[in-house]
Amino acid sequence: MRAVVYSAYGGVEQLRLVEVEKPRPGMGEALIRVKAASLNSWDWDLLRGQPFLARLGGLLKPYHPILGADVAGVVEAVGAGVGRLAVGDKVFGDLSGANWGGFAEFVCAPEAALAMIPEGVSFEAAAATPQAGLLAWQGLRWKGEVRRGDKVLINGAGGGAGTFAIQLAKRAGAKVTGVDSAEKAELMQRLGADQVVDYRAADFAAGSARYDLILDMVAARPLAQYRRVLTRAGRLAVVGGTTPTILAVASIGAMTSKPDGQQLGLVLHRPDIGQLAELGALIAAGEVKPAIDRVYPLAETAAAFARIGAGQALGKLVLVP
Repeated sequence: MRAVVYSAYGGVEQLRLVEVEKPRPGMGEALIRVKAASLNSWDWDLLRGQPFLARLGGLLKPYHPILGADVAGVVEAVGAGVGRLAVGDKVFGDLSGANWGGFAEFVCAPEAALAMIPEGVSFEAAAATPQAGLLAWQGLRWKGEVRRGDKVLINGAGGGAGTFAIQLAKRAGAKVTGVDSAEKAELMQRLGADQVVDYRAADFAAGSARYDLILDMVAARPLAQYRRVLTRAGRLAVVGGTTPTILAVASIGAMTSKPDGQQLGLVLHRPDIGQLAELGALIAAGEVKPAIDRVYPLAETAAAFARIGAGQALGKLVLVP
């Protein structure tokens, strides 16, 4: 089978499309014929080996030679112990807790990581959903639910998780401010953002607005700035960002948070096929729509990585073997 592999940390020049042995499903696994897979910022970090935390699985060389965690496809075969899935089932899931390997024609995945694709949802839409959709879902629910009338700011709103977050926050009745580059303003507005901010032209932390929830995908500022623009009982949920800010939020932010006051903390990535199935049902019902920027063939994986690495992706980038 064809797969995109890399054997050393670096840029897109490390990626190679080669023939590798087709995997065989082990105990509790299903063999998936990959119909679509999507890129996440995590894939970009693992390709470069930066920040350093991306090397925890492989200090000197990549632990997973084939990247790609978000996949959608058809069950080709099942291993011993698989009882919920059958050959021919259309499934999607996040393989970051297993063996990755989605940027290939076939991949083996634990049955426990896979949900059924609802009728009417394309493979491309399904592949675009697992990590980004659940990060948005879980971030908006961190330490509480978004309520009607809440003021929610989403920093990095034009990316994969951000585009899901806009739609989910609006569905809950929030007033949404999206922060990203000017090139993504039209997309953010189309998805429902009430206000958009070009981060190059204005600093949301310098304004007079106060927010009940800040969901930050690219956190990179002192905690004091966040506290100033949160309401008295506002929440800061950090999904991603620079290492100094993440460490500050995880330590100082967590220690100084109060249940009846401002709360600052990290949203740790957590695959959950129950939540994924719920999100899939919303997509099938037309209440949420994955924002897919471009679809690439497997042979153009390097171009897709270059686009996400440059911060140019308008939502999600999808690969189709």
